[in-house]
Amino acid sequence: MTGQQPTAQQRSGFPRRDAEGRILTLGDLLGVSLAGWLIGLLALVLFDWAFAVAGAGDFGRTNGWLAVILPAWLFWDDFRAWDFGAARVVAALSAALLAVLAGLLVAGLAGGLAPLFTGGLAALAFALGYAVLWFQGVHWLARRTG
Repeated sequence: MTGQQPTAQQRSGFPRRDAEGRILTLGDLLGVSLAGWLIGLLALVLFDWAFAVAGAGDFGRTNGWLAVILPAWLFWDDFRAWDFGAARVVAALSAALLAVLAGLLVAGLAGGLAPLFTGGLAALAFALGYAVLWFQGVHWLARRTG
């Protein structure tokens, strides 16, 4: 089979992607986003604990929003896989705006917790919100614009 172009379903790995590199299902995007968020949060907890043990500050003072780094990297990769056009830009900006608002709302509701956990929950709200809004928005706009 060498020399043949892969079809939309022939790309291996997770998340499953089409021939252009776009993530195929919302479930894949959500699953990898959640895994990235969890890995980021666990890394923050580990680093924050290590610094607290070393006497460099109190545990829980790290900004939990940093847990969104891996999901944001995934979103950027999926954004780049779409052809340049208004659909992907509108979907990305709309999803980012609404996801940041959702994250800020969650951070406000969890205000009594340490910044690590408040920001971590906000980052989770952002990652879930952005994944759903981006995926649904870019697919809907791509169908509408051709």
